[in-house]
Amino acid sequence: MRSGTGAGRGRRAALAAALGAVLATGTTFAGPALAQPSPDPAHSRRAEDGHDQGQGQGQGQGRQGGGDHGGQGDGRQQRHGDRHRAVPVKGPVLAAGDAADSKAPTGGGLRTALGGTVQDKALGTLNFAVADAATGEFLFGAQENVPATPASTTKLATAVAALALLPAEHRIATTVVRGAPGEITLVGGGDPTLTALPADQVRVGGVPVDPDSAPASMAELAHRTATALKAAGTTEVKLSYDTSLYTGPLLHHEHDAMNIAAVTPLMVDEGRIDPRSPDEAPARVFDPAGQAADSFAGFLKAEGITVRGKPAQATAAAAGAAEIARVESPTIGRLVERMLTTSDNTLAEAVARQAAVAAKQPASFEGAAKAVTGELAALGVPLDGVVLTDGSGLANANLIPPITLVDLLAAAAAPAHPELRPVITGLPVAGFSGTLVSRFGAKSGANEAAGIVRAKTGTLQGVNTLAGTVVDADGRVLAFALMTRTDADPAAARAAVDRIVARIASCGC
Repeated sequence: MRSGTGAGRGRRAALAAALGAVLATGTTFAGPALAQPSPDPAHSRRAEDGHDQGQGQGQGQGRQGGGDHGGQGDGRQQRHGDRHRAVPVKGPVLAAGDAADSKAPTGGGLRTALGGTVQDKALGTLNFAVADAATGEFLFGAQENVPATPASTTKLATAVAALALLPAEHRIATTVVRGAPGEITLVGGGDPTLTALPADQVRVGGVPVDPDSAPASMAELAHRTATALKAAGTTEVKLSYDTSLYTGPLLHHEHDAMNIAAVTPLMVDEGRIDPRSPDEAPARVFDPAGQAADSFAGFLKAEGITVRGKPAQATAAAAGAAEIARVESPTIGRLVERMLTTSDNTLAEAVARQAAVAAKQPASFEGAAKAVTGELAALGVPLDGVVLTDGSGLANANLIPPITLVDLLAAAAAPAHPELRPVITGLPVAGFSGTLVSRFGAKSGANEAAGIVRAKTGTLQGVNTLAGTVVDADGRVLAFALMTRTDADPAAARAAVDRIVARIASCGC
């Protein structure tokens, strides 16, 4: 077993060259630099990532069979403000550097380092894989080629495919076009992050957003529309709205009106009844598109434009209709970062449909799944055993082997694919941000890895997954994927998973 000392091998002293510069940037939505204890079995059973945070503090993917952080496995909800804080952890959150002089651990070394942690009864059935992130070389695992339920780690596949298919500058536009004389149509382009809130009230995961990540504003769209209408001498209009971009079912098979909204290309604040709600699985409106149109009509009235009657849904805006105004989302990279950091289900389904449109597939659950798997195949990612039926991971029918998840992470880290970097920068940091903010704490037995691990969480009923990157004791960046199915208490299962990752982090082997 190699020592973790020596030039360039100080504990977490350097990242692999392929990742150093990228990881040093940190995540877009990083939370406070404080570790938080993992709850013990008597504590809350909140799942830690399958939710949908949107503008509020929380998010809700993990309902009874949810997905992650937001809707817990037992159906209870927890507010962000109730989480316990621990002391700041030692060591860097992310250290940039050149780890060219470090070597990846050996399979035997990892086997010894992990020891009994992979036999913890709380894990139930465990499939896992560990690979060298710099080269993609598989190092160690068990049942690494056996498909397992990925839960919200499905979002890694969605993210990689979307970033590969779409240009880095891609933004999702919400537009207003002219119809018949005296009529205008609000056209949904698929941006669920469009907000009716004032800029200073927007929160993602409870954290204010920077200008590059700020969502498009419905009030600004109304202002631009009103300005154009008044310039043309119009102060009264009839308003319709167009949701024809998407096809197929509006509702996810696991729809519960909390962890995910109805999937429509026109919505505001992700269909939340209360856009300021801090709940991780907030109540959603029945008709997000109608809510968005009503919101737009209200803003038009505030701008001095009279809207006749109630907004009506249009079959589709006329081809070639003249555009009056538009607003645009943040870039696809920023949307992916937000989706991964907060495990946003509604945004994940929107990103998957953007991939579908780019791949010339129907913008539906089925079309998005075909687009994602097709692009992953084009990238050379092994798809043996992979089954995708959605983009968010809420579906219990999804299957992905651990080896595929580590291959996705290695592809995102590869120098040949800089367009995939938001997959890495969007991963939550253990004990610091997103769906890992309350994990790897003092009570988990894994706190030594806080600030060193970046990973996507996944939680469904009886399923806990974690896939990401970790810096080992020699400064080598490793990719890992851990997938469990267990009847154990979810908090105990997550803590057991975290302890495995902490052992990988401590390995100079």
